[in-house]
This record gives sequence, structure tokens and C-alpha cells, in this order.
Amino acid sequence: MRMSGHHIVWLLAFTGAVAACYYYKILDMAIPWLPISVIGTAVAFYVGFKNNQAYDRMWEARKIWGGIVNDSRTWGMMVDSFITNQFTDNPQSENQLKEIKKRLIYRHIGWLYAHRSQLLVPTSWEHVSQSGHIGKSAGYYQKNFGVGLLHDDDAGNNLIQFLPPNEYEALVKAQNTATQIVNEQSRDLVKLREQGLLNDFRHMEMEKVLRTFYELQGKNERIKKFPLPRQYANMSRYFVAIFIFLLPFGMIPELVKIENWRFWLSVPLTSLIGWIYVMMEIIGDYSENPFQGMANDIPMMSLCRTIEIDLREIMGEKDLPPAIHAKDGILM
Repeated sequence: MRMSGHHIVWLLAFTGAVAACYYYKILDMAIPWLPISVIGTAVAFYVGFKNNQAYDRMWEARKIWGGIVNDSRTWGMMVDSFITNQFTDNPQSENQLKEIKKRLIYRHIGWLYAHRSQLLVPTSWEHVSQSGHIGKSAGYYQKNFGVGLLHDDDAGNNLIQFLPPNEYEALVKAQNTATQIVNEQSRDLVKLREQGLLNDFRHMEMEKVLRTFYELQGKNERIKKFPLPRQYANMSRYFVAIFIFLLPFGMIPELVKIENWRFWLSVPLTSLIGWIYVMMEIIGDYSENPFQGMANDIPMMSLCRTIEIDLREIMGEKDLPPAIHAKDGILM
């Protein structure tokens, strides 16, 4: 109702005003139904195309995050099984190996939350940056469902928990923190290879996984920084508005032909048809940007927490954070 309630009100008011003008003989104009139906069909095709493209953007984003989940688990498995004393002349103690593994796992968890945080930085074309009802709706979801930047999350995740103290300041001040975290992982692997804790094959395989994190990060950044082309995102709302404006001028004369009083049926009928078109437009509009911190977003917080739990469990930790659950039917 937050998305559609006010549209029902203005549609009823508009169609009621037009019907009243006909009733009191203020208007006596009739537009043939054929051109209105042709316009309605064309608008439906155009809005349908926009919705398909918007859904593709959202579904691609979800597949990318699915890849992050899978490769993160692969990373945890490799860290746990590849880093050993098998190839070194200077064996490390079990506690030292555990600290090395923890550093690599925790740094990756830091990358997850940093990447999510960067994706939530608003762009000028997203709803969260707009004024009026749309902007207020975005603020409502952020306030009530814990969807802000990293340090504002109710879940309490903070990069300082996951990054080594000697790296934290430099990494959080970087232009692209997530990129630099993955690069720091690569540097760490080089040092472990020099110490003999990794052989060439294992080192190379782990570097491949880091490369996939860059690829997945880049794909998300492409969706975030390149909007649905404005000619498709914006023009459809004008076409919908034109169709809704013309609709009662064709609906009322058709209903009057049946029986004089029935033109009042144009108010609920026109409002219903207009509402369907408006909602088709809004659904596409709210789906085209999957990283804007609203209810229709990819549930990045939930996915990050799932990965965090899995990786920390791989390390044998028992004190795990709780999973993120849906709140009022919305999963973030």
C-alpha cells in the first residue's frame, strides 16, 4: 500500500472529476475507443519491455551474489586445507597456522561487508536520492529494516572487526576499499608462498579465486553505476500518463450508450485500469536498481551474514552471529 495507495486516491479523484463534468454538461467530448485501445496496447508493450529489462538487471545481480556465496565457500575451504606445513622448512605451530587462516577468512568477510556498503552508496538516478513520496519511502525502508551503509546497520557489523589493525586505516581510506582488500589478500598469499606454507599450485588456485571476486565485484559495480537507459526508464511514465488521461474520455461515452446513469461506472473502471498501468510502471521502476537500499533489493545483508556464518564455522568457531531473518515479510 505504501507504493500504490496514493495512486488509487488521485486516480479516483481524476476520473470522478471527469465524470462529474459529463454529468453537469460541462464536457461533451468523446474520443473513439479504437485509438485509445491502440495507445493502451502500445503502452503495455513498451512498459512490458522496460519491466523485462529491469527484471534482468535484478536477476543478474542475484546471480552475481550467488556466485559470491559459492566462491566464498570455496575460499574458506582452500584456506582451511591448503595452508599447511607440508612444503615449508620452517614449520609453524598449530596456533600460528590458525591465526593465518583466521586473518585470511576475516579479511574476506570484511571484503563482503565493504562491497555491500559501497553498493549502497546512492546514485543520482536511484529512488533513495529522489525527493517527495519516493524518497520518503526509501527513508522508511532504511529506518525500519536496517538497510543503510555498513556502519549504520542494526546487525552491528564493522570492518574493524575483520581487518588486521595495521591494515584497517589504510584500507578504509582507500577510494575503493573492497578492491584494496582483495589486493591485500593477494599480497598475503605471496608472503605465505615465500614462507613455504603454500606451494605454487595451491598459490595459483587461490589467486584464481581472488580473481573471481574481482570479476563479481566488477559486475555488481557495472549494474550499480550504469542505470537502465533513461529513454526506457523515463519515457514509459509519460506514455502511461497520456493513456490514463485519455481513458475516461473514451470510457464514459461507451458506457453512456448502454444506459445514461452507467457512465458513473467509468470512475471505478477507469481507476482500476489506470492503477494496473501505473503499477506495471512502478514495478519496473523499483526493480531496475537492485542496490538502492529498499524492500525490492537483493538481500545483501542476509547473504553476507550467511557467508560469514559458513566461513567462521569452517574455522571451528562456535560463537556465531545469528542469521538475518525477514522482518514484516522483507528480507534484507
